[in-house]
Amino acid sequence: MEPLDLTKLPVHLAVIMDGNGRWAQQRMLRRIVGHQRGAETVKMVVEQASLLGIKYLTLFAFSSENWSRPPMEVRALMTLLKKYIRQETVRMMRKNIRYNVIGNRSDLPDDVNETLEEAIRKTAGNTGMVLTLALSYGGRQELSMAAACMARDVVAGRLAPEAINVGLFETYLDTGGLPDPDFLIRTSGEMRISNFLLWQLAYTELYFTDINWPDFTINELHKALADYQSRERRFGMTSDQISRRGDLSNA
Repeated sequence: MEPLDLTKLPVHLAVIMDGNGRWAQQRMLRRIVGHQRGAETVKMVVEQASLLGIKYLTLFAFSSENWSRPPMEVRALMTLLKKYIRQETVRMMRKNIRYNVIGNRSDLPDDVNETLEEAIRKTAGNTGMVLTLALSYGGRQELSMAAACMARDVVAGRLAPEAINVGLFETYLDTGGLPDPDFLIRTSGEMRISNFLLWQLAYTELYFTDINWPDFTINELHKALADYQSRERRFGMTSDQISRRGDLSNA
């Protein structure tokens, strides 16, 4: 494989980490074993993204819909999440990575929230990659809560309806202050975005692979990023316009 062009990497990489349960079932193991192996893949991707110079990495770790899974699996996932955060905070400090969380955190257990708060506080001064965990997150839920918050501001007289535009609306989202993802990777063969970052993915390049998350290796990550680098991002413009804009910027 050709070496990656470090000047053409996505600024913001988002990942739907799918296939932990299927990986375990294929091996006749408990589903939690798949999640444990998936946590090892998370460590690798976080470290690689940071080393490559990717500035923002957002991982879909637990969706709003995942609460409907069997209670035993949910409890095991919350325990694994807390363990991961505690263990990795030391590494985040060493790698200058800052934690961020999006989603409805009020649904999370108190001990998980306390662990998250401590990790966010400890890494708040870090200036390297921003690692965002989407926890108890749903895109539709995020949009409805943003709209409700904006409506309350209008009713209270803090916001004029005519002032509402795309840029203002984005400040009401969980991701306010973060750039939209340039590239989304989804593993395990599913070809949908599953209520993830519905607003933010408007112009994101999408990449789907049949590889289950625990088997997603450094080579697979580099393969995906190489695919991203082969694409032309036009944002509604023509190829000629993109080419002319590039010529002007190099003049």
